[in-house]
Amino acid sequence: MLKQRIITGLILAPIAVGGIFFLPPVEFSWFIGIIIAIGGWEWANLAGYSRQVERLGYAGLIALLLYLSTFVNSTYVLGGSVVGWFVSLYLISQYPNKNSLWASRLRRLLIGFFVLIPAWSGLVAIRKAGVLSYEGQLVDVRYLILYIMFIVWGADVGAYFSGKAWGNKKLAPNVSPGKSWAGVYGGLATTALFALIASYMLGMSLFDMFILMVITLITGIFSVVGDLLESMLKRHRGIKDSSQLLPGHGGVLDRIDSLTAAVPVLTFLLILAGWF
Repeated sequence: MLKQRIITGLILAPIAVGGIFFLPPVEFSWFIGIIIAIGGWEWANLAGYSRQVERLGYAGLIALLLYLSTFVNSTYVLGGSVVGWFVSLYLISQYPNKNSLWASRLRRLLIGFFVLIPAWSGLVAIRKAGVLSYEGQLVDVRYLILYIMFIVWGADVGAYFSGKAWGNKKLAPNVSPGKSWAGVYGGLATTALFALIASYMLGMSLFDMFILMVITLITGIFSVVGDLLESMLKRHRGIKDSSQLLPGHGGVLDRIDSLTAAVPVLTFLLILAGWF
């Protein structure tokens, strides 16, 4: 299993970095769109639609909605997503008592729209922006996309080690028994460290450093919510992984579940901060 994870990671990492840094904005949107459509194929199974024709149909519908979303102001899409993630946090906190609010196959299918489409919209909005601007300074947004990944990875790694050392109090035992409050704190501490390093490297003022820190911590919190939402749906569905597409890693959704929340939240907060 470990060997498979390493080999798959070594293959996927250069593809991801290459897509971020070498594809022009339009081609980048197609690249991410393919990943999101595959996520839609997996999401249909999470929703309880196991036949291939149903899953492929949902993936095609996701692709169509991605195209249609380009005619809508991305700020509205991202703002609606933030509201949706607050609702998800409530549903996760009430699991399994409020299952009736979302457990039907159709409702789970609809949840996939607000999870997958804003993630694509956020990444495309970032890439199209070209640069991030603060106090007259300009930063290539491709590094911002990489920064989002570091937030998610940092939260995950920090949570693993702190949870292993001090994780006695469970975060959401009914949803994901392995997660603890200590893990959340450790993950947020790691993301805060990334924010400090990034602000130092960019020569930010104390005020902008504070803004970046707040945005990073909020993003880190919602990355956990993204992970928990998929865990809740998988537990309800009775499956361990969203698919077996990535040997040793499960499915695409298993790798991007945290990003589906982190991307729209961070992008929306940066828009509010006036950095785009």
